[in-house]
Amino acid sequence: MNKFLLLHFFSILFGCVSCQPSNNTIQNKTLHPKKSMETNYKKTEKEWKQILTPEQFYILREKGTERPGTGEFNQHTEVGFYTCAGCGTELFSNEQKFDSHCGWPSFDGELGGGDRILKVKDFSHGMIRTEIVCANCGGHLGHVFDDGPTQSGLRYCVNSLSLGFKASKSNDSK
Repeated sequence: MNKFLLLHFFSILFGCVSCQPSNNTIQNKTLHPKKSMETNYKKTEKEWKQILTPEQFYILREKGTERPGTGEFNQHTEVGFYTCAGCGTELFSNEQKFDSHCGWPSFDGELGGGDRILKVKDFSHGMIRTEIVCANCGGHLGHVFDDGPTQSGLRYCVNSLSLGFKASKSNDSK
């Protein structure tokens, strides 16, 4: 039992530390202050609860976080596009995905040149981070950090539960 508690403690600690920002500044447009997203995708809380699982509702609408290492897309390598689980907007491609060993799916860029994902300053939990939300429906995706190992220097740390996946047509022929 003690080993289980110790393991659980370290997994939570790792999850908190692995998604901390570095000291550099992300040079994308951010919105101030943090408030409900104003989008064209209008749904009531009741409507969201009808189309999302309780876990997805917690992540996308209440800005929750899934436990590290538990997400369906963390080790996913299929060819295609990662979409918003709330509205289906294509957000990332498999070519932008990399293994950051943080416990959540990580991407070094986004589709659409900045028009599909909004960046919002997040001062919650005593930290200063940049939250990423779907520009179409306002769903919480995760956070973006400027400590990525690829040429972009970015690491979009995304909850699997906030994502869907659309396989590319070349995958369908296999």
